[in-house]
Amino acid sequence: MRILFVTSTRIGDAVLSTGLLDHLIRTHPGARITVACGPVAEGVFARMPGRERTIVVTKRALSLHWIDLWAQVAGTFWDLVVDLRGSALGYLVPARRRVVMRGGRRPGHRIGHIAGVLRLDPPPRPVAWFAEEDSARAAALLGDDRPILALGPTANWAGKVWPAERFVALAGALIAPGGPLAGARPVLLGGPGEAERAMAAPVVRALPGALDLIGGLSLPEAAALLARASLFVGNDSGLMHLSAAAGTPTLGLFGPTPASEYGPVGRAARAVLAPDGRMEGLSVDMAREAATALLPSPATV
Repeated sequence: MRILFVTSTRIGDAVLSTGLLDHLIRTHPGARITVACGPVAEGVFARMPGRERTIVVTKRALSLHWIDLWAQVAGTFWDLVVDLRGSALGYLVPARRRVVMRGGRRPGHRIGHIAGVLRLDPPPRPVAWFAEEDSARAAALLGDDRPILALGPTANWAGKVWPAERFVALAGALIAPGGPLAGARPVLLGGPGEAERAMAAPVVRALPGALDLIGGLSLPEAAALLARASLFVGNDSGLMHLSAAAGTPTLGLFGPTPASEYGPVGRAARAVLAPDGRMEGLSVDMAREAATALLPSPATV
């Protein structure tokens, strides 16, 4: 069986689509799957079982990238085409079956919209794929078995970023003696590039004992490291979704973006919302209370 799976240009949406892919992998053993996604999301699928090929779709003026993609897939007869981009592509390639997610904003969480193309209810949870070499790299970077408090202080635009001093205060409260993660090591995670580095710089400077991995990991390596963490706290970002998919207790910090649509989805994941829709309106106490609720109580450890 050959499946063409067209998914997002963004990491967060790509991660949310992995639950649907995992469902297809489990229900069609041996299927050969081609994934089409944006450049930054490529690593989400790098370790996916059953992946025959990844086609990186780079946006071009006048939507010419769709023509490029069509030229690469139109010569194959597909048993199933899943198009989560709501494009015409799914109707223009030979296929036994095709499902296309309609575009536009609508009520409900994005994961439900994605699962709806195959009428799956409840929606399958996202997953994070990584390999032994990714786990080995994470272990080598960490160097010991101390508990990990993973922090994601960056996002794709400034309005989604919690003030740096609050990240620092929250980390201090969680890892202090008597705190719910007493003795844990802060690990700072973020994407590549100067913009991410500049965004994280105040937190890096204020937590000199933290392991600074901003821009230093591939997505599979980040997933492997997050799978070892006791807790992740971060802004609404692709990294937040990757953490939840890895099964890590995950707290997403939300202000102007709708948690009802993009909150983290995982075995132990929740969002905390700024009451006024501004990240500055989200207090350290609110975040600490929400983070503590995700952790096992001392009596159950």
